[in-house]
Order: sequence, then structure tokens, then C-alpha cells
Amino acid sequence: MSVISEITSPILLLDEKICHHNLQVMADKAKRHGKKLVPHFKTPQSHLVGKWAMEYGIREITVSSIKMAAYFCRQGWDNIHIAFPFNPLETKNLSELAKTQSLSVQLINEAVTEKLAKELENPVGFFIEIDAGYGRTGVEVSDFGLMEAIMRIAKSTDKLKFKGFYLHAGHSYYEKDIPKIYEQTRAALSMLKSKYRSEYPGLVTRTGDTPGCSVIEDFGDIDELGPGNFVFYDMMQVALGSCKREDVAVALVVPVVDIKKERKEILIHGGGVHLAKDVLAEPDGGKNFGEVVYLTENGWTIPSQRSFLKSISQEHGIIKASDELLYRVKVGDLLGILPIHSCMTADCMGSYMTINGEKVDHAEG
Repeated sequence: MSVISEITSPILLLDEKICHHNLQVMADKAKRHGKKLVPHFKTPQSHLVGKWAMEYGIREITVSSIKMAAYFCRQGWDNIHIAFPFNPLETKNLSELAKTQSLSVQLINEAVTEKLAKELENPVGFFIEIDAGYGRTGVEVSDFGLMEAIMRIAKSTDKLKFKGFYLHAGHSYYEKDIPKIYEQTRAALSMLKSKYRSEYPGLVTRTGDTPGCSVIEDFGDIDELGPGNFVFYDMMQVALGSCKREDVAVALVVPVVDIKKERKEILIHGGGVHLAKDVLAEPDGGKNFGEVVYLTENGWTIPSQRSFLKSISQEHGIIKASDELLYRVKVGDLLGILPIHSCMTADCMGSYMTINGEKVDHAEG
């Protein structure tokens, strides 16, 4: 365990083999269904992981901010899509990036569309984001007046090109009936495609949530899939049935600093500043902030008896330990924690280390 044994403080370990497997499985699924895979890179936020994705024919990515788009520019991507209702205060930055990189944005109102139409100096594509039940953002699926107002304003300039409709079925994270959600998603996007494709024959439709893209096999005439979390997965996705524990590609390595055998608790250096504070509920009403794995030379193994982080503060974490874990661990050892939400954990940590000791970049690093 030469590389791992040199770790002295929390570090995010990335298993390259698992990550490659996850990329290949989703790329193969998209290909099998005749869809383009445009993954959301707010999860890994890494040039190196981007190079791995290209090995599976992925040529376009999605990001969540101008800052993240700038990080991925000049890396050979055919297009970078910013999947967040566009912030008009960043129009100048967008136009500057569009000099050298094909970009697209999401529009949901007339005001931002008008600002872009007036001030963009370089061409940018756009999707109209549709809300078909999630309720977070987007144009209501029946609000054709607003959609057509956005399209009409865009036609006043040669700097805005309508690409199609984007729908993120984010309620798949908290509603159990994912097939029903995708029935609604397929119907909404198919209706919009039928309504507008005579005027815009090249328009495409895109959806993308990891729970749905992982389990659904009928995408109808949706053109593009844009999940993100699948690159790493996490314990939330395990709980949702998107993947198995063995598919989680990152683990936070943490030092053991104290053991209370009488309370079956282990204190680690690892808390909210490392993992964020996403949580799952235990059957007894307790909280789960991450699950313990045993570190090996080749990555980690899943224990036969489950142990998990029952509480965290800024730097501290307390593990509810199994008898198996208490028997084999001592103060000064290192443990791995599979995160509840890998996107947030990666964002907190700002870098990764592979099992062979290679440092992997992150946009926040």
C-alpha cells in the first residue's frame, strides 16, 4: 500500500478503472439506443477525466457555469453547453469565450435573450429549458407564447442559434416512479419536437439525470442524453438503485484519530469541509454521511459488515462502527469513505489522487 500509506490528511481517491467502466457503460447505452451522450462535467470538473471520456467517443460536454466552461476551453471539445439559466451579467465573458470555442447556453425568459441578441459579438447556440414537473427552473411545457417570444428575439440577430429543447427531470432524485417521470419527459419533448421541427428541422431534444439515464431503456425520440453523476456515482445513487456500491469511483481517504470501543464509535479527520453535508436517512431515523470501505493497494473493498458516518462537523466525523471494523482498525490507520454526493465532495476537495499516486486536476483546485 505504498502510495496510500503515505497519506497523512484527507484526500479524495479516484479509481480510474471504475471511472472508465462507468463511462463505457453509459456510452455503450447511448450508442445502443442511437442517442448522443453529452455528459454533465460538473461532477468530475477535470481535464484528465475529460480525456478519458473522449476515448469513448464523447465529443461534447455540459457544464454549470461560465467559469467551468472557461476551464474546459481549448481542450478539443466540439461544443460546451452551459446548463444553467444564463446569467446576463456574464454576457461579455460568454462572447469572449465564443471567439475560440463553440458554446451553447440555456434561455428561459425574454430579458436575457434580448440582452444576448444586442450584445453578443460572437455566435452562441441556445436551448430553451423546459420545466415538465420538476419545478426548479425552465419554461412551462405548455407556455408556447414564451418559447416563441424567445425564438423571435433570437431571429433578430445572427449571433444566437436555436439548437432545441433541454429538460432535466431532476425529480427522479426524490420520486420513486422513474418510468412515469420519463413517460412525461418523452411526451413533453416529443410534442415540442413535432410542433417546431418544420420551422427548425435541425432542432434536437436533450434530457439528462443520472437515475433515469442509468435505469431507463425507452428514451423515445429524445436525441441526446446528458447525465453527469454517473461518471463517479455515489451512495445517493446506490440508494436510488442507479448503481451498486462497487460502481462508486471515488472515496475520501481519512485518518483515524480516536476509537471508543464501548460506544462503537470511531473519530476521523473528515467532515463537512471534505464531504459537504449531503445525508441519507437510516432505517432507524439516524443520519448517514458516507459509508466505510477498506483501503487496499488496488483501491478499496466493501466490508461484509456495514459501517457509516453517523455525524460530521466542520473537520470531525464520527463513524458508527461494526464489530468487524472495530476488530481490525487502530488509531493512525486510514479508512475510505464513499460519499453521499460525489459532485459536492469533489468540489469541496478540489483535486483527486489516483490509486497509483497520480494527481488529477479539478476546476476548483
